[in-house]
Amino acid sequence: MTGIALSTPQRRDRTWVRTTVGVLLTAAMLFPVYWMINVSFTRDQDMRKSPPDLFPVHGTVEGYRAVFDQQLPYLGTSLVIGLGTVVLTVALAAPAGYALAKLRPRGGGVLSFLLLVAQMIPGIIMAMGFYAIYLQLGLLQSVPGLIVADSTLAVPFAVLIFTAFMSGIPGELIQAAQMDGARALRTFWSIVLPMSRNSVVTVSLFAFLWSWSDFIFASTLANGGAHEPITLGIYHYIGNNNQQWNAIMATAVVASLPATVILVLAQRYVAAGVTAGAVKD
Repeated sequence: MTGIALSTPQRRDRTWVRTTVGVLLTAAMLFPVYWMINVSFTRDQDMRKSPPDLFPVHGTVEGYRAVFDQQLPYLGTSLVIGLGTVVLTVALAAPAGYALAKLRPRGGGVLSFLLLVAQMIPGIIMAMGFYAIYLQLGLLQSVPGLIVADSTLAVPFAVLIFTAFMSGIPGELIQAAQMDGARALRTFWSIVLPMSRNSVVTVSLFAFLWSWSDFIFASTLANGGAHEPITLGIYHYIGNNNQQWNAIMATAVVASLPATVILVLAQRYVAAGVTAGAVKD
């Protein structure tokens, strides 16, 4: 099979076209983020201008003042719920993934299939189930209740990630630890878990993001309580006679910062953790 090599000008033109298309697509995807920031600095009287200002010509920081005056308790609650969800998810999913990957219990294949099916259950159905249970247990409008509920979304995914990653850990290391007298728990804690750093970071990140952005469980299980997450804090700005769009967008900007920073810092671990188990050496 023969072909004609592209000349240098042709290669440059093709590279230029690809770069231009990539920049345009990136700009289109990031435009809503820019518009969110733009509106967060826009005055109330300029919200309905036609055409709207592409830049906050007469900018205001009233929205951000409202965030720091009214939304900090919601942000603190979301942070506690997010960190609690991460801890509970890793504590449940890591040993389960190790058992499925290395201990090979009976019914492990069925359990993996059930975990896959569990991710397909609509969140609103799970929320209704939790509401009925929490009503009996007295866990409605509580932070521990939200942590447990949010963990149910993260644990099935986390178990599958841990199983895929830990399956690639050489069996010789585990056998060597067992020959030295280490039991299964000691082997998991001292050998397997430190080697699973990438998957731990990946699971922690996704668990935090899911809990941080959750609205279904929050509105069903915590609405009206003393401790509400930031998603409900934003929702409280919206009403028939109260639409503070600059405050809404300012809150959204501030609420996006923790997740953005964490994602940027952990991106290389996430890439390694998600692709774990896809290929073998």
